[in-house]
Amino acid sequence: MYTKEDILNGQILVIDKPLTWSSFQAVNKLKYVLKNRLDLPKKFKIGHAGTLDPLATGLLIVCTGKYTKRIPELMGQTKEYTGTIHVGATTPSYDLETEIDATFPTEHITEDLIHKTVEQFLGEIEQKPPVFSALKKDGKRLYEHARAGEEVEIEARKTTIYQFEITRIALPEIDFRVSCSKGTYIRSLAYDFGLALQSGAHLTALRRTKSGDFSVENGLTPEAFAALIPNRE
Repeated sequence: MYTKEDILNGQILVIDKPLTWSSFQAVNKLKYVLKNRLDLPKKFKIGHAGTLDPLATGLLIVCTGKYTKRIPELMGQTKEYTGTIHVGATTPSYDLETEIDATFPTEHITEDLIHKTVEQFLGEIEQKPPVFSALKKDGKRLYEHARAGEEVEIEARKTTIYQFEITRIALPEIDFRVSCSKGTYIRSLAYDFGLALQSGAHLTALRRTKSGDFSVENGLTPEAFAALIPNRE
């Protein structure tokens, strides 16, 4: 059980973010519960160490109090994800946030081709972030440009894929597990993987399972965390 002093002195909370929740919503839920039930000051410090898209689930590391200073360090840790790539179609957002905009042949895709193509993505690679992302360009977030129908030139960035394992093939679906460096966009990886297969692809499921030594297996949903903090009498 956490006390007011625990939260202000600093805690790392391991949260399992539910589907459709934004990372901001998850942190706000914890903030509301802690502030009202532990009588914390209105502006006590709380923040997360790495955004998860609303359509992704899984590990969200939340820091409170003095531990918010550790956020940059925690954001830099190696991340692990599992998910599903759908081949044969692309979407503008590279996931299910937007509708399919193009379809591609898949008849030529074999298990052997899939496993060989994975090898192209191991080690240091260059990838372009999705146009539907929170990165800023000219003072606006990329998704704001995209929703306004504005063309934006996005520069490729270096990132590192430590492991890329195919765990299930049931075309058009391919399940995977990826271990990668900070700043990797798994949506972009799915899109680029589709191109490398001489087809198209988009992400249909994503779950962050690990970050450094933290695992989602030890995480609580925001609702389950709230249930641990008793209401003030």
